[in-house]
Amino acid sequence: MSEQIKIGINGAAGRMGRKLVALVHADSDLQLTAALEAENNPCLGQDAGELTGVGKVGVEVTTEPAEKVDVLIDFSVPAGFMKAVKLCEKNKIALVAATTGLTEDQKQAIENASKTIPVVFAPSMSLAVNLVMKLVQDAAKVLKSHPQGVDVEIIERHHRFKEDAPSGTALRFGEIVAKEMGQTDHVHGREGRPGLRPQSEIGYHALRTGDNVGEHTIVFGMMGETIDLTVRGQSRDSYAYGALAAAKFLINQNSGLFGMADVLGLDT
Repeated sequence: MSEQIKIGINGAAGRMGRKLVALVHADSDLQLTAALEAENNPCLGQDAGELTGVGKVGVEVTTEPAEKVDVLIDFSVPAGFMKAVKLCEKNKIALVAATTGLTEDQKQAIENASKTIPVVFAPSMSLAVNLVMKLVQDAAKVLKSHPQGVDVEIIERHHRFKEDAPSGTALRFGEIVAKEMGQTDHVHGREGRPGLRPQSEIGYHALRTGDNVGEHTIVFGMMGETIDLTVRGQSRDSYAYGALAAAKFLINQNSGLFGMADVLGLDT
């Protein structure tokens, strides 16, 4: 790569933002030029590298970029995400949209932005998660014609600080299964006496424990046998590396809405 890609990080003082600052600093293809946070964030004015622990990088945490940005990576909150979308549209900056818990209107804003700028939007940036999504899709295609029917349940675990449930990744797994198998009901937990389980539903179960960075199990239950497809994250590095791969992918795109399957070259 002849010239470094100029990277901005929205949500730079958060857990994922700090990890991204460190990995951008270590990547010779990338240059950190903006570390953005909300107006009330106590880290404003601090050097992003010192905040992360990699030493001074000469980029302060600010509310607006002071230098050119080629690609903005957003790991923030829904309110901060909307500010990022407007910033990218106004300045023709490519966007990696990794914030979860978005409303339908906020997702529509992504689609609208993709008409003029390139956007990668995915509930998970992890290579392993996106590969398992492909495996889940393949399994659902085969199992949809099972003579006795198949029950599908999705179990996800995340850290105690995660605010949305179920995770965006769990919901995406459900969308993939429903598209292939035709389930129409999405049920979040069970209690009391809900009666016999209809095969028209997908069940979701969200666990929040300790510092778990992310774990998803998709259960295909049949009479006499079960398939569990599980993907576990041991650190946030997997999500950060995926986001950086997405940024490198976007630098060669003019506009459009892309997913991690496009970044990774998965045939879906």
